[in-house]
This record gives sequence, C-alpha cells and structure tokens, in this order.
Amino acid sequence: MNTFERLNIVKAFSDLDDETIKLFENTGNLPLELADNLVENVIGTMNIPLGIATNMKINGRDTLIPMATEESSVVAAVCNASRQCYDNGGFSASMSGSLMIAQIQLVNITNPEFCKTVILEKKEKIREICNACDPILVSHGGGFKDLEIRVINSASGAMVITHIIVDTRDAMGANAVNTMAEKLAPEIEHWTDGKVYLRILSNLADKRLARARATWTCESIGGEGVRDGIISAYEFANHDPYRAATHNKGIMNGISAVVLATGNDTRAVEAGAHAYATRQGSYRSLTHWEKDKYGNLVGSIEVPMAVGLIGGATKLHPIAKANLEILDVQNANQLAEIIAAVGLAQNFSALKSLATVGIQKGHMSLHAQNIAMMAGAIGDEVEKIAKILVDKALVRIDIAQEELTKLRSK
Repeated sequence: MNTFERLNIVKAFSDLDDETIKLFENTGNLPLELADNLVENVIGTMNIPLGIATNMKINGRDTLIPMATEESSVVAAVCNASRQCYDNGGFSASMSGSLMIAQIQLVNITNPEFCKTVILEKKEKIREICNACDPILVSHGGGFKDLEIRVINSASGAMVITHIIVDTRDAMGANAVNTMAEKLAPEIEHWTDGKVYLRILSNLADKRLARARATWTCESIGGEGVRDGIISAYEFANHDPYRAATHNKGIMNGISAVVLATGNDTRAVEAGAHAYATRQGSYRSLTHWEKDKYGNLVGSIEVPMAVGLIGGATKLHPIAKANLEILDVQNANQLAEIIAAVGLAQNFSALKSLATVGIQKGHMSLHAQNIAMMAGAIGDEVEKIAKILVDKALVRIDIAQEELTKLRSK
C-alpha cells in the first residue's frame, strides 16, 4: 500500500476534508519516498520550527547552533546565556569517549558467581566474536574494548548480566552493539548452560559522558543577588525531585532541540540523561552551580550523550545533513560537546529568570504571539495583539479575540 492509499483510508475513517488532506500531501523538505522508508505507515510529515542559537563560543570556536523545537523562548534562552559569558571565554567542553554498553541477560542458572567467572575467562574470545561483526568499525579504531559482568538477585532467580563495552566512534552505535550482543548470546548459553533472554544496548551511556562548563561574572548577569539566586535555585533542584524534574526538563529543552535538528535519537539521549540524574540514589540536577574565589558564577554539566554523525536520519534527512554542515563538526564527540554546552546555557537562562523576574515574563511574551495567531491574527496584527496581551499580563485566547475584534473595528 502506498502513501496516498493510506491517506485516503485515514481520510474516510476520520472524515477529513480536502484542505486537511492537502496539508498531509505537502511534505516540505523531506521527500515522500524518503519518509516512507524511514518509518512505517507514512501519511505525511510534520514540520518543526528550526532556529539558530547565536553567541555560542565553544572551546574557543564561534558556532551557530541549529535547534529544532516547537517551544517558545528555548532558542532565545541559549542566545542570551551565551552572550553573557562570551567575553569571559564562552564554554569549555569535553567528552569522556565514545563507548557504548550492550547487555546480555543470562537466566536459568543456580551458580551465578561461577558463570560470571566463566564468562570473564572468555574475554578474548568475546573480543574476537564482537569485532568480527563490524570489521569496518574496527578499522576506524572502534570495536570491543572491555567486559563487565554483574550478578542480579531478582524475585525470579539469579541473573548474570554481561556488559560488552564497545567504542562506536562516530556512530550512535545501537545497531553495532545490538548485533554484537545477539551474536554473542548463543556462545554465552553454551559456556554456562543457561538461557539468554534480552540482548540489547543500554541507553544509560555512562561511559559516553559529555561535559561543559562556563563562567559568568556578576557584572554580566546583574549582580551578586542574581548569582546567589541562581545558586539557591540549583540547590533546590539538587535536593528535591519535584523541582529537579522541571529543572532537568529545561536542560533537555536545549539538548533535545539540537539532537533532533541533527537527526539523532532524542528518546535515547533523554532516557540516558534522566537515568544518569539518579546515579546518587535520588533524582537530582544534571548541572552544578557554584561561585569561584573571585565571586563569579560558575556552572557545569555532565550528561550521557550517545549521538552520532553516521547512520539513520543523520545521513538520510536532508535538513539534518545541512544542520551538521552548519555546526561544522568533525566527529561525534565534538557534536556531543556542543550539545552539552547548549544544555548548560539553557539551564542558566531558566535559573536566572526564576531567580529574578520569573519564568513567565520572557516565555509568555513569546507565547503571546502563538496565542495571537490562534485567535486569528495575521501579518502585523500578531505583534500588536501579542504586545497588548503582555502589557495586560493576560495571555489568553479569549482576550486575544476581543482585542483582535477591537483592532479590526478601527
């Protein structure tokens, strides 16, 4: 069944009119044939606004950052944060490496510690099996790097979990490590007389950590009171999971926008980040905020960042490819460093707003434009109605409709 046949079925089932169908037929900059090969049961595409974050200096290099998001103020937040630390050197970023973990779950055993030892003894054989799965990856310096074994005592019995640790280089690596795990599974069964069930990567990519840091002077951010408010807001998030959930969501506003813009897996990165936030036994902040001995505000972030430059949409989606050209990155680690810096910048702006005027002032001024358009405003009317809503501090569609009626009656 082709796309048009599917669309006709949906049209009949959902009683869609011809104008709505035309929206689905317009696939924008993603060719229909490509969309049809990327996912199943395609009926169209959905465009997301793509903005550019400016003022970002990362490791001494000025960088334009493509960000794909539907949320107001996200791009502006990164621009503002980076402008305020630009003259102080911008962001420094680094990467722990490009190692991914695949897990192999062994069950139906009564001697887990013995099985653990047996598997550990097979490390070089495991290396041989894994590397044979992807000789191209090995030729680029990647492939199997290490082995870890964990014993889990569950309600259904002991499990021996084998972690194969693989350097996936410039790929995100899911396909590579999953293939290796599946190839290795029957061998582990043979060595231990157990039964393998799951054999799949872990999205808790804690051996693939992106780090970024930056310094903001008190003069650049509005004084010591603002600095202390930002640190206080961070401490709140770092000790209270209810605050941390929103705090980290704001960080991911920036991170996910760049991950999506480059055709990478937003769900994998988000899952890894939130899991990593619990590594100390409770859900905490992904960032850290302090003051240095000179009284400056200093911020840092450490987050799992499983992103790549090859494979999937990064090489197929025309806009993802163009966005990577804008970023001008040479490898996946450099991309990960940029994304971490964006997350830190996003967090700075959110904390500063919370510690000063409140999050709504900047966010709602941009959101007001959306409300104006929802009310039917077009052209110059959008900005005029949005300003009225902000001035009244009533960003509501009913108010927008009333003001639009008044404006047009004049």
